[in-house]
Amino acid sequence: MTAGPPTSHGAPPPAASGDDQSRPMISMRAVQKHFGALHVLKNIDLQVPRGQVMVVLGPSGSGKSTLCRTINRLEPVDSGDILLDGTALPAEGKDLAQLRADVGMVFQSFNLFAHKTILENVTLGPIKVRKMNKKAAEELGLSLLDRVGIVSQKDKLPAQLSGGQQQRVAIARALAMRPKVMLFDEPTSALDPEMVGEVLDVMTSLARDGMTMLVVTHEMGFARRAADRVVFMADGEIVEDAGPDEFFTAPTSQRARDFLSKILPH
Repeated sequence: MTAGPPTSHGAPPPAASGDDQSRPMISMRAVQKHFGALHVLKNIDLQVPRGQVMVVLGPSGSGKSTLCRTINRLEPVDSGDILLDGTALPAEGKDLAQLRADVGMVFQSFNLFAHKTILENVTLGPIKVRKMNKKAAEELGLSLLDRVGIVSQKDKLPAQLSGGQQQRVAIARALAMRPKVMLFDEPTSALDPEMVGEVLDVMTSLARDGMTMLVVTHEMGFARRAADRVVFMADGEIVEDAGPDEFFTAPTSQRARDFLSKILPH
């Protein structure tokens, strides 16, 4: 596998300057979000430093996916500020589209274009949004498909691939935009159990290479192995924020202890 989120020539992106390094990649301040009468995000304050892997855990309905989707305004917020690499998210328009291009997102469903080949799915964004020429985009696409272990499938259609392979294409497609941060919203929850590992392996590789990642997942093994930090949410609030060893061995809240007692082997 190639190392680092590749540029068009497969090389890692240039290192950030000292000032950039100290600035959080994601910053959320006093973020509030309602769905009607339901208060789904309650005064969220969260900073994700550059290169950190943050895993967000919590029971269903705790606000995890909504939090993830507000970071690129797939869900608008009622109040508060969200900044990406020091820049506030615009409400709409070209500026928002440009900022979204810096945020790779991988969903539960793969959202691939059914009538385009695997390589075409990966190169579409760089060509249309980043204005990369087709040859450079295809070189980048092939290097990324090689990285996620499915370059041999490049000429197939999505329906010809397994769920795990399709999700790896979705990751390659997101990486092809050369994002500053990757968001994963339950990326393995729609997969058969035997396919989960192959996707988590790719995500673990990204984590090792220093990609800034926010991952909403139920995969506790991945959280223990790859996370720099675990955030536990319940009822729209951040209840705990700790390193993985601390969270899994000595959670401070009863909510987290109850959650872990139900999902971890006894």
